[in-house]
Amino acid sequence: MTEVLFYHLQNMTVENVLPPLLEKSLERGWRVVVQSSSPERADALDAHLWTYRDDSFLPHATWRVTDVAEQPIVLAIEADNPNGANVRFLVDNAALPEDAEAYERMVLLFNGDDPDALAVARSTWTDCKTRGFEVTYWQADDRGRWQRRN
Repeated sequence: MTEVLFYHLQNMTVENVLPPLLEKSLERGWRVVVQSSSPERADALDAHLWTYRDDSFLPHATWRVTDVAEQPIVLAIEADNPNGANVRFLVDNAALPEDAEAYERMVLLFNGDDPDALAVARSTWTDCKTRGFEVTYWQADDRGRWQRRN
């Protein structure tokens, strides 16, 4: 069964939250697709993942590279699965793909300070529940640690 995790970002950015989650995914041996909303946004995330921390390296590429199928992390804007990923991250209100059940895990990062992002997240939550997915909601505590909420 597909597990869908909703990460409610408040006073945080995707750029701060995404890299540690990607690191944990790679530690578990998962292949990942990160779907954003535009080529420009994917390029910005691409540049950020190369420079976000001096002592870390996240092997990744965009969907444009010729060896995309070999990449452990692919930044994409379409709903396809170019590297056979078992985890898909959705950022910037990217839509849940029709084949969401093909993934072990979907991770939706949404801006809790943006009414439009909240509306998209609520709609996606309802869709996931209707489709029988296991859904969990995560919010950072005052120390920035993720806590599962009900």
